[in-house]
Amino acid sequence: MNQQSSKFGTSQPVRRFEDDRFLTGTGGYLDDIVPAGALYLYVLRSSVAHGEITVLDISDAQDADGVHMVMTAAEFEAAGVTNNMGASIINNQDGTKGAAPGRPILAKGRVRFVGEPLAFIVADTMAQAKDAADLIMFDYDDLEASMVVEPGGPAIHPEAPDNVAYDWAVGDKDATEAAFAAAAHTTSVVIADNRVIANSMEPRGCFAEMNGDRLHMAYSGQGVWGLKGSLSSTLGIDKESVHVTTPDVGGGFGMKAFDYPEYFMVGHAAHALGKPVRWQAERTESMLSDNAGRDLVSTVEMAFDENLKMTGYRVDTTSNMGAYNSGFAQFIQSDLASRVLMGVYDVQAAWFRNVGIYTNTTQVDAYRGAGRPEAIYKLERAIDHAARQLGVDGHELRRRNFIPAGNFPYTTVTGEIYDVGDFNKVLTRAEQEADMAGFAARRAASAKAGKLRGIGTCYYIESILGDPSETAKIAFTEGGATLYVGTQSNGQGHETVYRQLTHDYTGIPLDKITIVQGDSDLIAKGGGTGGSRSVTTQGTAIKATGEAIVEKFKPFVADQLGVPDVAFEDGAFRAEGSNTVMTLIEAADLAREAGNDDLLVTSETTTLPGRSFPNGCHIAEVEIDRDTGVTQVAKYTVVDDFGVLMNPMLAEGQVHGGVVQGIGQAISEHVVFDEDGQLLTATFMDYGLPRAGDVPMIAFYSEPVPSTANDLGMKGCGEAGTVGALAAVANAALDALWEEGVRHVDMPFTPHRVWGWMNDAAE
Repeated sequence: MNQQSSKFGTSQPVRRFEDDRFLTGTGGYLDDIVPAGALYLYVLRSSVAHGEITVLDISDAQDADGVHMVMTAAEFEAAGVTNNMGASIINNQDGTKGAAPGRPILAKGRVRFVGEPLAFIVADTMAQAKDAADLIMFDYDDLEASMVVEPGGPAIHPEAPDNVAYDWAVGDKDATEAAFAAAAHTTSVVIADNRVIANSMEPRGCFAEMNGDRLHMAYSGQGVWGLKGSLSSTLGIDKESVHVTTPDVGGGFGMKAFDYPEYFMVGHAAHALGKPVRWQAERTESMLSDNAGRDLVSTVEMAFDENLKMTGYRVDTTSNMGAYNSGFAQFIQSDLASRVLMGVYDVQAAWFRNVGIYTNTTQVDAYRGAGRPEAIYKLERAIDHAARQLGVDGHELRRRNFIPAGNFPYTTVTGEIYDVGDFNKVLTRAEQEADMAGFAARRAASAKAGKLRGIGTCYYIESILGDPSETAKIAFTEGGATLYVGTQSNGQGHETVYRQLTHDYTGIPLDKITIVQGDSDLIAKGGGTGGSRSVTTQGTAIKATGEAIVEKFKPFVADQLGVPDVAFEDGAFRAEGSNTVMTLIEAADLAREAGNDDLLVTSETTTLPGRSFPNGCHIAEVEIDRDTGVTQVAKYTVVDDFGVLMNPMLAEGQVHGGVVQGIGQAISEHVVFDEDGQLLTATFMDYGLPRAGDVPMIAFYSEPVPSTANDLGMKGCGEAGTVGALAAVANAALDALWEEGVRHVDMPFTPHRVWGWMNDAAE
């Protein structure tokens, strides 16, 4: 059938079905579904960043009113729980493994960051749990905190000499050095990427209960299968006796894709007590204990020939890994970022090195794009810097170095295969839509108002995929169908776009389709959500399942219609030369009546052959008040190549949200610790999330080049807004400040920092 012709199918701006319940207060978030009478779990956390535990006495707390359980590492381990969380370790450049110190669920012997769990209390009420926590005696021998992101300093883990977590590299070092030695021009710039906190609308939380002899845990996460396995191995429970579900989730951003200590505390407490137990993070608790993002410094060097064609690219990065390895942090900060470190530029010699350093801060994972925003940020900042040093227009420098449209598929020096792209076409469209020809007049108008105005560009590319496999199952019910998916919506509108895809290939009306996600009992396997993978991988599986259903039903429908063969067009079966039609819903009802149950459930698993690479151009304009340093994004234009859009409205919404996140990091968001490791930005009074007044209207345009890496031509879009926004806003800020003599800027562009740069330049 013709996908583009359907009123409600793919590529149509269908409004979100899930918004009805979200906007009327009938959503099923974690707090909405907690079992009646659930006990409350409270976590006592370290008040110091680094110290040897000398006293941790829980005896008084155990006797407090309403208390059912109090545990430290000692009690936890005595109960048979594995007091250690796993993490993926990357190879160093010499082939050895990166450091792998244990990360206890409950601190054992030493604390290593403010907020690290010391003990947990389970009580009838949260007030009783907190009162009992006040009775726990905690004392320690103070140790010096290591807060400098460089080798050396006070040792945090004996397994990590000089606090180095890993020393990783990729590329051709010798060829890169030769390219720089022979270059007509070289440029170098040091670029800092500030630390940020995810701050999802709904903080992390979970509850657990016993259903017979099975443990059921519900949590606000990004997939159920990883936690199912972790709970089984950590708590010592047979895997088949663990059931994990995820209800509606108020934002994830990658931060909720990982295991956290509290899940194992709650799981053990419910299993041991035989009663439901709940835990919900408070906002400051989340700021202390959630995996944070970014926090790295890079020296970026570029080599050019006499025609300003890039011949070499070299990046040396130091990343803050926090106190422990968390989940996939080593991979995220290094290997995942390398997939797009080359950006959209045609260069054959490159060398990337990333050294991870342990510090006494919270754990770090580069959420909001899993390493990609910082990779593109440093590249596009360096391109802008090179253009200024070489005296060439930034867009002209980009065009000279773009991978030509005729050179795809293109293999980068990191081994990634870009399947398609037309970067020059996208850039040209962005220039037109941003009205760059009118910028001089807008700058002059800003000057009359006492403000500096600058314009900045970022051309980004990102890779999407994660697990390349996904499964879809469609089961017919009376008058409708249920679609089971292996991904997990965190607010992106999956329920709507999956309905559209199912409708496209089966003709089933959108309002007759029910989506089931986030249930390890009902769905055997899934890749969860992350890396902008969901619609691409799941959509491909839905297409395959829909097509399989049609083929399965054709003989049955032909028999019912008394004809030798039928075709499936415009959502219904038709016999040639006849006006008789039958929908799939009608056919399924007949199959049920006839006892042909094998027709009622179909499942297909698909595996994508490669990644797809969404890309696009962001052009930002900022205004800076000369007297106060207040920086405001005044105009913002996005032209994206997401391939075929499944729902343009949802894609634009994803871009808007991502751009706002990028503006937040660029202008106001910044995590600050003091020299003793105390978090100084632990509330929204101190941490600068962007407000509505900080964001302009965001113009979004699509300039698609369909991907060849999947049957639907999609490329993914979930993280693209943030990936492009950081460098676009930063380059615009530097452009605005250039005439004031400022030659280097780093995020965030808070009034005090910007005012200081202008005054320093004036002096």
